[in-house]
Amino acid sequence: MELANLTWPDVDAIDRDTPVIIPVAALEQHGRHMPVFTDSMLLGEIVRRAHEPLADRALLVPLMWLGNSHHHMDFPGTVSADPRVYLDLLLGLVDNFITHGFRRVLIINGHGGNDVPARQAIFELRQRHRDRNDLLLISATYWQLADPRSQLADLRQSEMGHACEWETSMVLRLAPQLVRQHEAVPEIPFGNPFLPASRAWTMPDRSEPGHVGIPASASAEKGEALFEVFAQGVIELIERITRWDGKSWDG
Repeated sequence: MELANLTWPDVDAIDRDTPVIIPVAALEQHGRHMPVFTDSMLLGEIVRRAHEPLADRALLVPLMWLGNSHHHMDFPGTVSADPRVYLDLLLGLVDNFITHGFRRVLIINGHGGNDVPARQAIFELRQRHRDRNDLLLISATYWQLADPRSQLADLRQSEMGHACEWETSMVLRLAPQLVRQHEAVPEIPFGNPFLPASRAWTMPDRSEPGHVGIPASASAEKGEALFEVFAQGVIELIERITRWDGKSWDG
């Protein structure tokens, strides 16, 4: 069920244990070879594919394209909500559905900078509704739900990067006309951000052209396989949320 296509009586008739899916992404630079809407395009396609087999068992909210992207603000075209504004936005989005009686809400994320705010938002909401033992509040980033390397032996990267082999492959599959000469784009190493500590950074600290990884290795064929793997990961999470017994910790 797509929220945008329903009337309020339609929504009112939905079982309140139906999972509510809130996709959040971004509008930000993606190197010299990729469109600024990359994250939103990719997540939109992944949730579209995931929603098809679950169409009558999940309520899909329109994608939120405004993200927490201040670390990309050195690059023109980036549009970002202040981190604290963004956190409050996520809190409000989820709380709206709790107000309407829904008990299972998933923030599904498609931009790395949204990951920490999404986790913080659902953590704070659980404290706000600490007397509610029937709530299941979840945040997840799509590329952390499935490992494509088991199905794509020719991937050169071992993890998701920014405007990288993986993202470039998916845009090549979805809208190849928007990718510019990726074969000539140099590799930018991921580097070591003081692991296991966490270093504060902006994108120019890591990459002058605005990407990380190996875009030159991208292909549309890899992109289709990545879409399938990541969509399946989202499907499995939503099915797990649906099966939750309403009380256990690990579902």
